[in-house]
Amino acid sequence: MLKQLSTVFLFSLISAITFAQTINPSAIMAKKQVPILCYHQIRDWRPKDSKTAKDYIIPVASFKAHIKILADSGYHTILPDQLYNYLTTGAALPSKPIMLTFDDTDLDQFTVAALELKKYGFKAVYFIMTVSIGRPRYMTKEQIKQLADAGNVIASHTWDHHNFKKFAGKDWEIQIDKPTKKLEEITGKPIKYFAFPFGLWNAQGLPELHKRGFKAAFQLAEKRDPQDPLMTIRRILDSGYWTTKTLMKSIKGSF
Repeated sequence: MLKQLSTVFLFSLISAITFAQTINPSAIMAKKQVPILCYHQIRDWRPKDSKTAKDYIIPVASFKAHIKILADSGYHTILPDQLYNYLTTGAALPSKPIMLTFDDTDLDQFTVAALELKKYGFKAVYFIMTVSIGRPRYMTKEQIKQLADAGNVIASHTWDHHNFKKFAGKDWEIQIDKPTKKLEEITGKPIKYFAFPFGLWNAQGLPELHKRGFKAAFQLAEKRDPQDPLMTIRRILDSGYWTTKTLMKSIKGSF
């Protein structure tokens, strides 16, 4: 039995390595980028919110208007597996594809955002920072599981939002391995995607993500690594300052 398991594991590993070697970074870079929006907090601004913070905090009415304009404009949400297949094999995407992503586990992503997306049949990706699970103003394990069961994708955003560019030694276990295991226990599904805290990354660390079986990783608006575009997929913030007109203009101008 152990011999059979070892053979299966070895075959899977060889298959994964062989497939990775067939990926053509230049071909991926040449493909049209799919618009990907990034959200953090969905709540009304408070007097103590700083000017910078308001970029990351989108008022509820604005969020609802932005999601509605996407639906009214004919956008269809896609999930990471669809994007990965499009980039690596040329698999077809729906007309006007867009990906919606949420970072940091905030409770309003469950109580406000998920309900709003459901009205339009939209699905999203939730990048979970595991240290915050169950804390006040953050999602619980049960809520994360509910999102996964509803067809959304749960993905990794480290343990406590530590800067990826500074990872060393035990950080890979604390910030990547343990959160991956925890999220897999919560959802009952493999965790295949990752988002860099602050959108910050360095080329030296990307092999560590490959080594751990991640299929792709998401940054913010910096240029992609031409040698490893799957691990540096671009997103833009849907700013709390933006009107629906600014949003649509930014989507077209950024991707």
